[in-house]
Amino acid sequence: MGLAAMITIDIQDAALLAALQKLSSQLQDLSQPMFAVGQALESAVRERFVSMSDPSGEAWAKLSDSTLAQRAKNGKAGGNILFEEGVLLKSLSWASDAKTAQVGFGQAYAAYHEWGTTRMPRRGLLMANPDAGTLGADDLERVLDVLRGHLADAV
Repeated sequence: MGLAAMITIDIQDAALLAALQKLSSQLQDLSQPMFAVGQALESAVRERFVSMSDPSGEAWAKLSDSTLAQRAKNGKAGGNILFEEGVLLKSLSWASDAKTAQVGFGQAYAAYHEWGTTRMPRRGLLMANPDAGTLGADDLERVLDVLRGHLADAV
């Protein structure tokens, strides 16, 4: 399963960039740290489907009355806000190499949830602020913990 509808967001967090720079100066190959970062962020995104909250911890907006009515008509009343049949969650995947870790969805409509639309509120999955490329505080801490662990191992 690939990241079919990839949205690239470059993280500009100073602490994260400093940790990556320090780690890259100590290791020739960042494949293992990037693998662990990809796993950690994919896990964080997966947890959002359970908590129904964005990367900043804010609860997702409730479904509109029209969406609830459509679900009831289709025999799928109730359930998780972004989980009607599980297509979006099943398309969640991650990839890494020696320099990057990517987390995303194989469904193009994931972007509508990440940014919202004029008719649908934002229900963020990947970023605290996708326009600024910022991770949520908990996600940033997860990534920094991974990198700190690899820094400790490299010393």
